[in-house]
Amino acid sequence: MMYLAPTEDMQFLIDDVLDVGGVLGALPQYADLGLGPDLTTALLDEAAKFAADVVSPLRRVGDAQPARCHDSAVTIPPGYGDAIRQLGAGGWVGISSPVEQGGQGLPELFGTAACEMWNSADMAFALEPFLSAGAALAISAHASDALKATYLEKIHSGEWSGTMNLTESGAGSDLGPMKTRAEREGEHYRIFGQKIYITWGDHDATENIIHLVLARLPDAPAGSRGISLFLVPKFLVNADGSLGERNDAYPVSVEHKLGIHGSPTCVMAYGDNGGAIGYLVGEENQGLACMFTMMNEARLKVGLQGLGASEGAYQKAVAYARERVQGGVPIIEHADVKRMLLTMRALNEAMRALAYAEAVTMDLAHAGPAEARDANQRRIDLMIPVIKGWLTELGIEVTSLGVQVHGGMGYVEETGAAQYLRDVRITPIYEGTNGIQAADLLNRKLGRDGGATMEAMQAEIADLIDALDADADPDLTVIGACLRTALAEHVGSTQQLLSLLPEDRFAALGGSFDYMMQTGYLFGGWQLARGARVAASIAARGERVDFCQRKVTTARFYMERLLPRARAHAGVIAAPSEGLSSFAQHWF
Repeated sequence: MMYLAPTEDMQFLIDDVLDVGGVLGALPQYADLGLGPDLTTALLDEAAKFAADVVSPLRRVGDAQPARCHDSAVTIPPGYGDAIRQLGAGGWVGISSPVEQGGQGLPELFGTAACEMWNSADMAFALEPFLSAGAALAISAHASDALKATYLEKIHSGEWSGTMNLTESGAGSDLGPMKTRAEREGEHYRIFGQKIYITWGDHDATENIIHLVLARLPDAPAGSRGISLFLVPKFLVNADGSLGERNDAYPVSVEHKLGIHGSPTCVMAYGDNGGAIGYLVGEENQGLACMFTMMNEARLKVGLQGLGASEGAYQKAVAYARERVQGGVPIIEHADVKRMLLTMRALNEAMRALAYAEAVTMDLAHAGPAEARDANQRRIDLMIPVIKGWLTELGIEVTSLGVQVHGGMGYVEETGAAQYLRDVRITPIYEGTNGIQAADLLNRKLGRDGGATMEAMQAEIADLIDALDADADPDLTVIGACLRTALAEHVGSTQQLLSLLPEDRFAALGGSFDYMMQTGYLFGGWQLARGARVAASIAARGERVDFCQRKVTTARFYMERLLPRARAHAGVIAAPSEGLSSFAQHWF
């Protein structure tokens, strides 16, 4: 079954709910782009066509013929190289990057929609432009003008690709013990060491690969304060921009993974033959700060991987449920199958609405009115751990439901249903495990301003509830009532954890995962409720009635059947913590 992007749902969010033309179209950075329905339609249609015709057929190919490493070179699955080159030629790699750096200059919101499509079509493929965009962002923010001039346009055009090299066998989430070292040599450095889990670390789909490598200088401070960031190209670049000799950076092997088989996850060796030439990005010993520049975008995109896999799994499950006959009728008519499918759909729509809404926040933090940028930056900082954590946790649930809808056939690889579950399982782990996201949400993002940013968002939800009540629409009234209860519980959880954090940090962090999930369910419901209100207004005018009624009904199902999960998470937070804290380590 070919993946078909839900462009009608996407355009409804972008133009009707989020009003990209009104909110972003008047900003100086975007004023000349003609943001609005016509541009949205053109972009979504082109991206959807590429996802369906070029990327989607590769999903099963990459799974069955995984990337391999032989003689210090990686072979990627058939078709991947050509698709990557087409992606670059179409301008999709730099869709949200500055025009002066070779990008398209569009808002992050459109990059978010395109990213969802690539991940629904084939998550292993989608990782290549994801890493390239992240590398370019770090270079743009911190590298010298000379490095920017040499590398950015080539990466944004898709001619060259990029990677991130953080992890080592003894340095994972804690990078302090890192052993990769850098030695000064004139205007550049020599890099020595080995990195693991390097996504798209080697391939021949692009002419060059630009590695961003964390390493330690000989006189660097101990721990994470002594890490620097270096740009290490696969091929050195001559003064005229042409490619020179091969750098001392080679793949040792590729990992044999549970999923995303088409993506070459490499062990990379630097300096086995005299030292890999690297160029400092930013200042010495400031490497982590440079890498964190790209973390918000990276974690948003990992969240989109959870959504993307879920949408693909949903489409496959619906198609199977329409065709599979049991008890004399297609199984889509069975109550429990309908429950599973509607659960998948409602969660997907909530994930999409939340991710797209906060992509607008990211755009406003970068290009909005100067006086509001700090507030928008605090908001996106607060929401990124929720988007990364909640969407990827739901990705596992929704893709697992996709297997369940298929029944026994879902457990058989030839249907392709299980691949979505295998592929998405990595997403709660990389770019910071979801436990780290939850701790970050509570300890750093919520705690740093005493909950003020969260309180402002809770106030926006309260305003929407009042508006839903004033509309006097029976469905909207139910949606508002459910949202009101969940909001009150979330306010209580927030206050409890903020009070507990300075008194018993361990106990507070023990509730952080549940708080992240509670926040996700509430905020996903908030965004669905926004959409339902807009949809009801459109339907009242006699326009797109069937589509809009579907939106309202999906939102009501979410409120009645899925939002109550937030109450369970609130109950965990409210419960005593002694069972967790008093369980002795040696009892495990």
